[in-house]
Amino acid sequence: MEISDTSSDGLHVRDLSVHRGGRLVLESVSLDLHPGEVTCLLGANGAGKSTLILTIAGVLPASDGSIELDGVSLAGHAPEIIRRRGIAVVPEGHRVLANLSVLDNLRAAGFPLSRTALKEEIDHVIGIFPELTPRLSLDANLLSGGQKQMLAIGQALIARPRYLLIDELSFGLAPAVVVRLGDTIRAIAGRGVGVLLIEQFTTLALALASRAYVMERGRVVFSGTSDALRSRPEVLHGAYLAARTAVREPSAQQ
Repeated sequence: MEISDTSSDGLHVRDLSVHRGGRLVLESVSLDLHPGEVTCLLGANGAGKSTLILTIAGVLPASDGSIELDGVSLAGHAPEIIRRRGIAVVPEGHRVLANLSVLDNLRAAGFPLSRTALKEEIDHVIGIFPELTPRLSLDANLLSGGQKQMLAIGQALIARPRYLLIDELSFGLAPAVVVRLGDTIRAIAGRGVGVLLIEQFTTLALALASRAYVMERGRVVFSGTSDALRSRPEVLHGAYLAARTAVREPSAQQ
């Protein structure tokens, strides 16, 4: 079952191609995100998933294709402009500003906001992640991996995003923390935020998402509902099997 959306409402990627280091990394990728809906993006390492998120966020330039938010093109805009328009990214590896306090990490993420609005958003994040409250004065490098991921998500939420792009939600985290974060993703989507989730654990991803995409070697090989993908395990098996001979995807630093 394939999903194709021709409405202007939402975040729409169409026929997107991207080169990195002279190599074609994404080829004619199309994808749709909608408010209040979790969509998962699956595939092996090197499939192009992180490249897709970085291109949507304006970090990487597209070679061809389009990215539109509610019918308005995002092509050529700087990452800070795209963030202000409502697209926030949680990069892989729960990255935080290690030598700043937890509170200053949140303040740094909300620099465009007024003082009153920033306080409201910080209070909102702490309400979502009360585990951070006793650690607000600590340097972020003293947090556990799960707490760093909470802080990274909190930094993204400070920007009041309409769409949240999360690269490897559960990477390196204990199962109990993953369950906690999964509940948080459901709650965030329940408030109308569209979520794109890259996740290594397919069972978790399909449990959270209503729509699914599978990438293989820079191309989308499946788009449909999560239920439809569950009924076709050969799609995921084929995507991960093919990756054994694929060239590794360049890192965000390259």
